[in-house]
Amino acid sequence: MTYPAAFRIAIVSLTFLLAGTVKGVTGMGLPTVAMGVLGAFMLPAEAAALLILPSFITNAWQLLAGPRLLVLFRRFWPMMAGIACGTLLAASLMTGSKTHWAVLGLGTVLTLYAASGLLAWRFTVPARHERRLSPLIGVVTGLITGGTGVAVVPAAPYLQSLDLKKEDLVQALGMSFTVSTIALATGLAHAGAFAIGDVRDSLLAVVPALAGMWIGQRIRGRISPASFRRWFFLCLLALGLQLIVRQIV
Repeated sequence: MTYPAAFRIAIVSLTFLLAGTVKGVTGMGLPTVAMGVLGAFMLPAEAAALLILPSFITNAWQLLAGPRLLVLFRRFWPMMAGIACGTLLAASLMTGSKTHWAVLGLGTVLTLYAASGLLAWRFTVPARHERRLSPLIGVVTGLITGGTGVAVVPAAPYLQSLDLKKEDLVQALGMSFTVSTIALATGLAHAGAFAIGDVRDSLLAVVPALAGMWIGQRIRGRISPASFRRWFFLCLLALGLQLIVRQIV
């Protein structure tokens, strides 16, 4: 469906303001929220193209702000390589005649991620398994990223399971999301779904995203983290379910 330009600008601005606020409070969630909301108004490839610059800028900021970039890269480069390969392989799923499956996949990923958050699933990966698991987790994350535009599963739960220090976890997540964004932009460009005109539109989305991050950082200390996470996952669950229902009925 084609929407008036003013409506499109309003939806994009409000979406990235909301997504940026979530990232400001939690340190993650901008691509997840943005794809979930925009997926109800436009094709996944179009939403993902808008997401490229806001996601890259906010995640690169998160990545470069930490003190142990080289140490973490040496540890997780097999996972990063897997993410890049998987994303490039699957990016075509969001274009052409495959968009139905991309929307359905996006709804499924959002629903499962929200359910895991509401149920507070936690697991621990022993260090001896990391060498074998990291490349596999990377490839699976990449395939999901390429097919849905959401780069959080299973990378984020996996990194959280490694018992990293808080600063290392935040920086490792920033690395994972940054690599995912670069690979997604490359895959979409190769499929003809991301061009110079999309860079301009994506750049406009940076402003509300950064404004949202500023708002989120200001309210972070004023609300209960547990309460915020609960409402965050409930909203994601509703978004995911409505995307699935739209593709089935």
